[in-house]
Formats: sequence, C-alpha cells, structure tokens
Amino acid sequence: MFAFLMVVQVLVCLLLIAVILMQSSKGGGLAGTFGGGNVGMVFGVRRTADFLIRATQILAGTFIVLSFLMNVFFLPKTTVERSAIEQGGTPTQQQQQGLPPQSIPSETPPPAPQQ
Repeated sequence: MFAFLMVVQVLVCLLLIAVILMQSSKGGGLAGTFGGGNVGMVFGVRRTADFLIRATQILAGTFIVLSFLMNVFFLPKTTVERSAIEQGGTPTQQQQQGLPPQSIPSETPPPAPQQ
C-alpha cells in the first residue's frame, strides 16, 4: 500500500509541476515557450486560466492529503528513550548500570613550567 501511495504521490508531484509551469505569469512564463499559448485558443483565455488554477488547487490538496496519510499511517513509529527521572530511577542506579561517574575538576593550579 505504501509503494502504491508513493507512486501516486510522485505522479501528483509531476502533474503539479506541469500545471504550475503552464500558467502564464506577467512575463509570459513557460506557457509560451512550450506551446502553452495555444491552449488559450482551445478553451478561451479566461476558461484556460480558471482550469489551470482549479487543477493546481486540486493537485496541491491531493499532495497534502497523501503526504499526511503516508506520514501518519505508513511510516514506522519511533520510540523515545525516557530519562532516568521519567523512569523513576536515581543517579546511583545509573552509576551501577555502568555509566561513568562525573568528576569535578580540581581547583589546584597547574604546576609551573620548569626552566
């Protein structure tokens, strides 16, 4: 199921990229470069823009829903290690389990170098 949803997710991504690039911007965008200018002749300029905007909205919504579903239901759950306080243990129990004791640095100054 995860593999199927991943394939659908990739297809939605590719379609979303294509639909966004077909939309004309103030500078003409890539719509004119790849023949997108002729699309307006089929539907009419306004209907083409409406179609591309609606397709972008649907594909973006599908992308978000698929991402959420795959993340919540299909990714493996990770376990979080609890600290000693949350487990109810004491620091002495931690030291007995093999953790090295924390040492406090000495306050004596280092020896002076010999000349």
